[in-house]
Amino acid sequence: MFKWEKKGIIFNPLTQSKQEWMYEFAQAPCILVKEDFIRVYFNTREKIDENGQYKSFVAFIDVDKKDLTIIKNVSKSPLLQLGDLGTFDEFGTYPFSIYDDTENNKVIAYYGGWNRCESVPFDVSIGMAISNDGGNTFVKCGNGPILSTTPYEPFIISGPKIRKFNGKFYLFYIAGSAWVEKDSKTEPVYKIRMAVSEDGVKWEKYNENLIVDKLHKDEAQASPDVFYKEGYYHMFFCYRDSHDYRTNSSNAYRIGYAYSKDLLSWTRRDDLAGIDVSMEGFDTEMVAYPHVFEVEHKIYMFYLGNDVGRYGFGMAELVDLNLDFLRSS
Repeated sequence: MFKWEKKGIIFNPLTQSKQEWMYEFAQAPCILVKEDFIRVYFNTREKIDENGQYKSFVAFIDVDKKDLTIIKNVSKSPLLQLGDLGTFDEFGTYPFSIYDDTENNKVIAYYGGWNRCESVPFDVSIGMAISNDGGNTFVKCGNGPILSTTPYEPFIISGPKIRKFNGKFYLFYIAGSAWVEKDSKTEPVYKIRMAVSEDGVKWEKYNENLIVDKLHKDEAQASPDVFYKEGYYHMFFCYRDSHDYRTNSSNAYRIGYAYSKDLLSWTRRDDLAGIDVSMEGFDTEMVAYPHVFEVEHKIYMFYLGNDVGRYGFGMAELVDLNLDFLRSS
């Protein structure tokens, strides 16, 4: 199993940013490794407006490569401008995931573009952007999404996590399966899915849920982060109930785990994830949106706490790893 040692909050815009567009939330962190620092991209929000609506932007901080708790730089402006009137990303960009294409000297980004709706609160599609300056600025690849709804995936195509295995691009994402209503509030249900591409632009969807439900059919799953180690693909993700998860901590996000030999058939073992809510601190009610990475021969996880990252993201270090259970499976 995995055993993690929590290191606390790394960045909280409520206390560590004085910029109006970065007022609160630091969501869905992902990293880009530089020579002497680590760039951590995340999504932030300006102050809520008079109608109770947010706008979400892409930001970054740079942390010391030797000590990831030391912040060296904070972005001064959003990395992506919001879309034009009527476009899929008019009201927000969230989440954000990057692939460092060192061979072609560019950084490829995939992001969720938000649009507001009438009968339900929002819809999301996945867009693409390119950086030619090492991840400092990004330019969108057009005004439309590269991955959107189909008859098999009718709404909420979001949560992109880009990876490259065996010469192919794999985009792990979430697809909406239902909207559920309770006490006049509408909440989405979404499941983890996957698409494959040769070039990172044209995608072939697998059109199947990757992870079986644990709670019930209306369990919502998100943030599928996949890496390869010792002959297996390992996925950390988060899941929640579709009802009362905002006010009842027992229904809020938890981090789950699954493994696979072929990226198609996954065995879910949440009991092995090794991380849960804390007795005190920023993550007493939920843990969510994990991002697992290796730096300087150590493995870390960035993750969100209460209110899905309203108070920033935290970090945990992997202090023990025992994969014996795989050898007997």
